Amino acid sequence: MRWSERQRAMLREMGIPPFWPVEAEPVEVPQAAAPSSMSPAADVGAGQPVAAPLAASTVSDPVSHRTPPTRSMPVAAQPVAVAELLDAAPRPARPSGIESMDWPALRAAVAGCQACGLCESRTQTVFGVGHIEAEWMIVGEAPGEEEDRQGSPFVGRAGQLLDRMLAAIDLTRSEDSATRQVFIANVLKCRPPANRNPLPQEVAQCEPYLLRQMALVRPKVILAMGRFAVQSLLKTSDAIGRLRGRVHEVQGIPVVVTYHPAYLLRNPADKALVWEDLCLAREVWREAKAGSAS
Repeated sequence: MRWSERQRAMLREMGIPPFWPVEAEPVEVPQAAAPSSMSPAADVGAGQPVAAPLAASTVSDPVSHRTPPTRSMPVAAQPVAVAELLDAAPRPARPSGIESMDWPALRAAVAGCQACGLCESRTQTVFGVGHIEAEWMIVGEAPGEEEDRQGSPFVGRAGQLLDRMLAAIDLTRSEDSATRQVFIANVLKCRPPANRNPLPQEVAQCEPYLLRQMALVRPKVILAMGRFAVQSLLKTSDAIGRLRGRVHEVQGIPVVVTYHPAYLLRNPADKALVWEDLCLAREVWREAKAGSAS
């Protein structure tokens, strides 16, 4: 690959692999989180898939950036009521006609959604940001505390790392052309209380919103980041380590999977793996552009 002098200088400053430092970055890991020394090949698929009951939500997941409850706390003592977790109370259905909504209608539908119990604890919904005709789309998992406060996906230290990852392949979340500015959205539009893992019914309720965003953006490539994003998009229980290095497809759009930036903050040695995934996504994007130009 040929880099511009500006990019070469930036990459030399950031270290090797050529888009961020490999040394460990200080981060506070909750007591229930998995040790950072665990290998992704061994632990990435340790949790239950999104489509299965989340009995494993009491097990630490080193790949997802969600923070599950501690193992010692019984279900009745969880900070979220059992009835809310199971979404037992009847709730309004999602708005009809999501598949034909334009951007303003879709944004309004997400902002007013009460289809699952997450509406009761959210500060605001996190719709997504970026160019509405972006050639790249980034799909994350669920909003965290800061995302819930700001109403924007991928903020904080994980968001800063994502910005450096994007800059390394000449992309940005800042205002720019559709070729360079990405569109970023999460599988869930509301924050799960205490950053617990998403429940299957919550993912199911939110999925039509994400699929409509994908249909409206019509990106040339999607980069899915984190276990819940990958498994919910691809409808699989396979671990990220088994899905990396291949091109998948959702709604006719190529999908490349990789680890979440928050996972990389705990496991900096695996940044080289994500660099490979970014390079693969870039090649897919180039092929798509060449195909559309011919």
